[in-house]
Amino acid sequence: MANKPSIPKGTRDFSPVEMAKRNYIFDTIRSVYALYGFQQIETPAMETLQTLMGKYGEEGDKLLFKVLNSGDFLNKVSDEELQERNALHLAARLCEKGLRYDLTVPFARYVVMHRDELQLPFKRYQVQPVWRADRPQKGRYREFYQFDGDVVGSDSLLNEVELMQIVDTVFSRFGVRVQIKINNRKILTGIAEVIGEADKIVDITVAIDKLDKIGIDAVNEELARDGISEESIQMLQPIISLSGTNEEKLQVISNVLADSQIGLKGVEEIRFILHTLESFNLKNEVQLDLTLARGLNYYTGAIFEVKALDVQIGSITGGGRYDNLTGIFGMPGISGVGISFGVDRIFDVLNALDAYPKESMNGTQLLFINFGEKETAYCMPIAAKAREAGIRTEIYPDSVKMKKQMSYANAKQIPFVALAGENEISEGKVTLKNMLTGEQMLVTTDQLIAAVG
Repeated sequence: MANKPSIPKGTRDFSPVEMAKRNYIFDTIRSVYALYGFQQIETPAMETLQTLMGKYGEEGDKLLFKVLNSGDFLNKVSDEELQERNALHLAARLCEKGLRYDLTVPFARYVVMHRDELQLPFKRYQVQPVWRADRPQKGRYREFYQFDGDVVGSDSLLNEVELMQIVDTVFSRFGVRVQIKINNRKILTGIAEVIGEADKIVDITVAIDKLDKIGIDAVNEELARDGISEESIQMLQPIISLSGTNEEKLQVISNVLADSQIGLKGVEEIRFILHTLESFNLKNEVQLDLTLARGLNYYTGAIFEVKALDVQIGSITGGGRYDNLTGIFGMPGISGVGISFGVDRIFDVLNALDAYPKESMNGTQLLFINFGEKETAYCMPIAAKAREAGIRTEIYPDSVKMKKQMSYANAKQIPFVALAGENEISEGKVTLKNMLTGEQMLVTTDQLIAAVG
């Protein structure tokens, strides 16, 4: 007996109903991006490892899916290298390409390659799958979609303000209550300075970014393992457990960072963003969270993360400013800021809340029953007119028992069924049945279109 086919762990198939839901998500986000002047691009699924490696920190590099070179990929590898079984060395020799880990680094590469064609500031959005060699669990997949929006070529903090408006608008349209968390990498750098651990900024941010997941004790243990002194860890405690209003937090952290120029610059940037947003009456709370670190190395300014309030799941949107990212590709001086919507997690949140509007399902609205060749020939022009009017219409392809055809309509939740036998054909009409109420009426083509449309 043949083995039952399967798919890799951390990946999923999507049914027509699920795709209708996902397209609702895509269309909603796409429409909001368009309101703010963003344009769509796409980049390849594969990038060179030279493009990808070193952009996500050591932990991120470990999660890159690498693609074996084409042809005889062992040709340039010696027997001695194979026997050494050095995985990292072999990967470098056997693989020149990898699947993209996110959409931001490929976008930075795109900007550098196409810089002569772009009008700056350049505002792009992009919806494509990304891949991470992570351990699959609820809300975390190895293949998943991101929906990014980025602005490059502008230092203005108004871009951050607009991105927060976009986030608020998107989740308001979804009917999902969220909390938008904001911080600044300059503040985190300043904190590392004032506790005497400036050279450990990456270790500190990677550790405290896990606070929600593993708790304060585990974070402190990780900091100690990374070589942070006990004195510095103790100095960090009141900072990362700071509470109060955004203004109160800003006041306290301003005092803490009084001797850190870069830290105070971060406070100034956050204060501008928060104060500007106050005039827009956002529907969702924006909270300053000093434990928000987002462990990716390329963020240099404001950083964002969005959590759903009514569903237990990880971050569903995140992002930040990355002033030096294009510099990695030989194009210094181009500032960028962006956000990434985690489409798959948003899909899970909307499913959990049953928050999809009925009209988003885009299923068939009208089914013509097939009684035979003559009847079908009569129905086909009527079906064509219904489609011209924008009604999603099917004709059952086979002349089988009516019970089977009606079962098909019920299974697909088709709200209207049209029947045409000898009597209907002689009158130039069809019988239209409302599958929800059971009501039937004899109608002309125009009346059918008016009733279903």
